[in-house]
Order: sequence, then C-alpha cells, then structure tokens
Amino acid sequence: MKNILKILIIALIFTSPLNSAENKTKLLEPNWTFDGFFGKFDRASLQRGYQVYKEVCASCHSMSYLSYRNLGEKGGPEFTKQEVKAIASQYEIQDGPNQEGEMFMRTARPSDKFVNPYPNTNAARVANGGAYPPDMSVLVKARKGGADYVYSVLMGYKEDVPEGISLEEGVYYNKYMIGNKIRMPKPINDGSVEYTDGTQATEEQISKDVVAFLTWAAEPHLEERKKTGFKAVVYLLILTILGFVIKRKIWLRIEPKV
Repeated sequence: MKNILKILIIALIFTSPLNSAENKTKLLEPNWTFDGFFGKFDRASLQRGYQVYKEVCASCHSMSYLSYRNLGEKGGPEFTKQEVKAIASQYEIQDGPNQEGEMFMRTARPSDKFVNPYPNTNAARVANGGAYPPDMSVLVKARKGGADYVYSVLMGYKEDVPEGISLEEGVYYNKYMIGNKIRMPKPINDGSVEYTDGTQATEEQISKDVVAFLTWAAEPHLEERKKTGFKAVVYLLILTILGFVIKRKIWLRIEPKV
C-alpha cells in the first residue's frame, strides 16, 4: 500500500502543471477581442486571417472541416455571397464519376470543403521531412492554451538556440513549443502578406489575425453561445428575484406566534 502511495505521489509531481514541460514558459497573451463574457470576433481581423491562411498556411495545412460557404455565414468573416463564390472559384476539386465512369476536375463551389494541399497523409509527410502538418480546423481547441499557445508558437522563433540544445537537420528552436523543437520553419515575418485593406502587416499583426481566424474555425458559434449564455443568466436572475418576492409575500401573511 505504501509503495502504491509513493508511486501516486511521484506521478502527481511529474504531471502537475508546475512541472509539465509545456507550462515552463509563460505563453504570450494578446488582447483578444473574443475573450471575456461579451467578447466577439473582429470581422476585419477574420477576413485578414483568412488571407494569411490562404497565402501562408494553405500550402501545407488543411482545414478539412470547413466549407467555403462558411466564410459567408453570420458570426464569421462574413464575406458576401459574391466574394465566397469568387474565393471558391479559385480552386479545383476532383469529382465524379461521370457517365463514362471517369473522375474529372471541376471548379469548386461554395458548398465544397476546403481543398486539401496533399492527396493523402503519406504525401504530406514526404513533403515535410517526415512531419505531418496538422489540420487547422480545430487546432486552437486541440492545443492546451488555445489561441495564446498557437500565437506564442508563431512568435516563438525569435530567440537564438540556447547553449546545450542541439538541433537535428530540418528542426528549429521554438521557445514555446513542447520540447522547444519544431520541424516547421518560421512561417511569418514582417510583410509576409500584403493586406488588401491597407493594415500594416507586422509579424505580430499577421500572427494575431490568423490565430483569430483559426479560433473562429474551431468555435464558429462562439458569439451565438455567449449571447445565449447572457440571456440564460438574465432569465435566471429575473426568476430568482421573482421567487424572492413571492416568498416574502407568502411569509408576510403568516402571523408570528406570540
């Protein structure tokens, strides 16, 4: 019994947040517009974030759970129907079979899923030195630290490799990555994209916009959920007040015993 307790104590020590490798470095915490009870997405930021994904991330990372039509839905980037059709028309997807039993290529429609940059997992690994680039559809929800973690990793290439850490070929040092090693080269620099709305494309701004877009992709109903939660709180508050008033009225009718 004593040995079992010792094992449990040791396990708790080494798995606690204070001793976990992923918690040794404090994550960066930008001022996200979607944080807090009344937080909501910045539409312009989401549209810029899609531009960053398209021009920087889409060559390696898929977003297989998103359809092009989602870009025009309420609560998201809210592109117009014409803009969504134009975005989808830039891609071709395989469809079929046709009447002759053959597969064919056609222009993508708003109802189609985002085009995957690779035909299969093996092709993705070969193109990236054996590392599989994760799908970005729910990346923010799948990583501890959420938006702060993804933003920190994007900004974590700035520091030089500390003494005592050796990197294999094709591996890079990242202050915020678990183990401090990552196979993805630094994806974002100042001016990596030229924003169509004229926003200054600094490394911080680009990273913040693409993470906001990825957060929306992972939680497309975030704003609706917060509105529903607010209504529920107001309803319960009113119900509590009414219950208190009714209770007071009932007990006022009862005369205290002398």
